[in-house]
Amino acid sequence: MKIVLLGPPGSGKGTQAHIICEKYSLPHISTGDIFRANISQGTELGKRAKEYMDQGSLVPDDLTISIVVDRLKQPDCEKGFVFDGFPRNLNQAKKLDKMVALDKAIMIHLDDEEIINRLSKRRMCKKCGNPTHLDWLVDGKCEKCGGEVYQRDDDAEATIKARLEKQKLPQDVIDFYKQKGIYEQITSTDTKEETFKLLDEILKKI
Repeated sequence: MKIVLLGPPGSGKGTQAHIICEKYSLPHISTGDIFRANISQGTELGKRAKEYMDQGSLVPDDLTISIVVDRLKQPDCEKGFVFDGFPRNLNQAKKLDKMVALDKAIMIHLDDEEIINRLSKRRMCKKCGNPTHLDWLVDGKCEKCGGEVYQRDDDAEATIKARLEKQKLPQDVIDFYKQKGIYEQITSTDTKEETFKLLDEILKKI
């Protein structure tokens, strides 16, 4: 099962990717997570990526595609994967298409107003990396493992608005996947469980 989850920041791509990967035993490939790991480790890649991410901008194609190529070479990707946050433009979509044959490209739609509300309340777990929400925390900690949580720099409201403007998925990417006959779209619901049910109806048909 080779899946790409599309959608604006805050639509729940990361959360849904975790759920899909857990159920179907697939690796979760998040270019954003890879960049943030490099930033925390102080690598050269991390330093270059941080300049763009702090501004709410997309990391340039050459950096992004290079980490994708490297990641797809890993043994755990042989039987499938779930991409979260990639591709972001037509060039990236075409590059990925040359590397692998996707089963589905699924758009998780969400209105801008709801995105701003969600992202400003999003938190990340320091222990397990789980993306969570202020309303889901148990005693102020991750509902999944009890770890301490923090707010990402790019989840500040001003940065969110910049990200929405700069990171909107171009229509030509959607058209590309529609032409290949693998595009599907759902609307993100108020709960991650209900959203997953909508996704799983698509996945069961693969």
